[in-house]
Amino acid sequence: MHDTARGVAELARPGNCVAAAVLTGTGAFVAGIDAAVGPTAVAMVVTAAAVAAGNAINDYFDREIDAINRPDRPIPRGAVSPRGALAVSAGWFALAVALAALLPPLSILIAAVNLVALVTYTTVFKGTPGLGNVLVSYLVGSTFLFGGAAVGRPTEVAVLALLAGLSTFAREVIKDVEDVAGDREEGLSTLPIAIGERRALWLATGALTVAVAVSPVPYLTGTFGGVYLLGVAVADAVMLFACYESFADPAAAQRRFKYGTLLATVAFVAGRAVVLL
Repeated sequence: MHDTARGVAELARPGNCVAAAVLTGTGAFVAGIDAAVGPTAVAMVVTAAAVAAGNAINDYFDREIDAINRPDRPIPRGAVSPRGALAVSAGWFALAVALAALLPPLSILIAAVNLVALVTYTTVFKGTPGLGNVLVSYLVGSTFLFGGAAVGRPTEVAVLALLAGLSTFAREVIKDVEDVAGDREEGLSTLPIAIGERRALWLATGALTVAVAVSPVPYLTGTFGGVYLLGVAVADAVMLFACYESFADPAAAQRRFKYGTLLATVAFVAGRAVVLL
C-alpha cells in the first residue's frame, strides 16, 4: 500500500509539476501580477495538474521502454498498474479542465490546446524525429504565456516563452540521446536515432545558442533590470557548458541543464522585481 501511494505520487513527477507551476507564476508576475493573485494561483494549479496528468499518461504509454531505460519507475516496478496510471491521469486531467474554466477565454484556449498536445505527444509525436521535441518545447514555453494570459497580458511574456522553448528543445534532445538504447529497442525514431547522436547534439547546441543571443532582449527593452542580465548570464553559461558536456555524458548534462533553467527563472523574477520596486 505504501509503495502504491508513493508510486502514484511519482507518476506526477512533483518536481516537474512545481517547476511548471512556478513558470506560470513567473509569467503572471512579469506580465503584471498586481490585483490578479487569484487568477494566477488558479493558473498555477491548472498547470501543475496538467503536467501531472501528462506525466502519468506518458508513463502508461512508455511502460515497456521504461522497463529498459528506467526500471525503477512506478509501472515497471509494479507499484502502480497500467490501468491505475490511466485512472490517475484522468483524475488530474479532470481537475485541470475544471479549474481552467475559471480563467479568462485566452487562458482557456491555451489550456485546451496544451491538454490535447500532452496526449498527442505521447500517442503520436513522441517517436517522430524532432516533432516531439518541438511539442514539448512549446508546452514549456506556453506556461509563461498561460500565466500572462491569466492576468490579461500575454504579449508581455512572449520573449520569455521563446527563451524557455529554445532551451527546452536543447534539453529534450540531450535527453533523447541519453535514452537512445531503450528507444532503439522499442523501434522509435527519435532525432538522435534518425540523424545521429552528434548531429542531434549540435542541433541542440544551436538552439541554445539562439536562446543565449536573444536573452538580453528583455533587459534592452526595459522589461527587466540589470540584475536579470547578470543572472541570465550565469544561467546561459551553465546551460552552454551542459551542451558541451552532453557530447561525453548526456545524463550528467541533462541534470546540469535543469540547474541552468532554474537559474534563468530566478533571473526573470529578480529582474522584474527590480523594475517594479
